[in-house]
Amino acid sequence: MCNNVFFINKKTFHSKRRYMLKQIKTKDGSMTGFSDKYDEYYHSVTGAREEAVKKYAEPCRIADLARCPGKIVILDFCFGMGYNSAAAIDSALEANPNCIIEITGLENDLDLLEGLQEINGPFRSYGLIKKAASELSIKEGNVAINLLPGDAAETVMSLTEFEFDVVFFDPFSPKRQPELWTEEIFTNIYVRMRDGGILATYSCARSVRDALRGAGFLVKDGPPVGRRGPSTLAIK
Repeated sequence: MCNNVFFINKKTFHSKRRYMLKQIKTKDGSMTGFSDKYDEYYHSVTGAREEAVKKYAEPCRIADLARCPGKIVILDFCFGMGYNSAAAIDSALEANPNCIIEITGLENDLDLLEGLQEINGPFRSYGLIKKAASELSIKEGNVAINLLPGDAAETVMSLTEFEFDVVFFDPFSPKRQPELWTEEIFTNIYVRMRDGGILATYSCARSVRDALRGAGFLVKDGPPVGRRGPSTLAIK
């Protein structure tokens, strides 16, 4: 396992300080990061790229949505390093180069967004992710990405004019970030999804699935990629 450390100068509201983000090579050769605050990796160490594709883009049927109806509206709840969104963009444009893709990303860590400029993400579209992380809102061709900084539990409440086809739900684990895995938050997401929309998350914890069911979702097993247990798909 490779452990690379790089430094970025970041200008904050009050001062300029040095920011450190650790990059770790996962088993599929793609890089992920490590959060000192939450003491967790941003992706499974069995494969960061694999996780984004196999647990999020594929089970959410991104390619099918790209072909018909040809437009995808995505909520990336805890945008992180942007791999899930990048996997979705790649999958959609490969299936239909004319597909319209609209992504709303919620992310509280502005340091991380700045740190993405130093990351060589394993996706063709990762340049769009880096540009969005820098500018917060971009539109290039058929792809629009709007990043909303702040507490995702609060920011999701501001999304009043959306019907999401797909939700990538990817906070740190329920053990490390329990405040984001509640029935209330899942309910706030549920009412902002279209009927038949899919929420994907890596966790299969009973408490998580009970909260999803309490919010109204139909809960199913997702693919067991890199873990003993399955991931979770929740359908409105």
